[in-house]
Amino acid sequence: MSDTGDRMRIVVYYAIWATLCAAVAGIVVALIHTWFFSYNPGKSAVMHTLFGGIVTALAIAAGQGAVTLVTGRVLAQLGRTLNLTVLLGLAIGAFDFVMYFLQMAVPATELGWVPDIIILVAATALITALGARRTGAGVGITTSAG
Repeated sequence: MSDTGDRMRIVVYYAIWATLCAAVAGIVVALIHTWFFSYNPGKSAVMHTLFGGIVTALAIAAGQGAVTLVTGRVLAQLGRTLNLTVLLGLAIGAFDFVMYFLQMAVPATELGWVPDIIILVAATALITALGARRTGAGVGITTSAG
């Protein structure tokens, strides 16, 4: 398989991992929101709030996965490969958790859907780009034998 194909395989696995990390962060915040921050008069309202939060979190995570896939593909075409993808995915999940939790705990920080989506897209692309390293001849770890 070509070098570009290997880089793309890494990008695909990274996009899946980043989507999972973002989904877990969103689901955890949906659980916290439902149980501690929202007023629910009954079991039906609890399930509605929880389900709505989880569906929203999964939709946003899928979007972030698409952003990582597109960003990673562009980087791969530019001759870059992603390094430390496990940590990059965890960084995306951590960013999401902090942003969601802050907006839940301090409602004045909630900017609205459009700014939130722009922030999440920019942060996801930036985290992905920061994890890319140039590959090619002469680049890598060298050792001296003497």
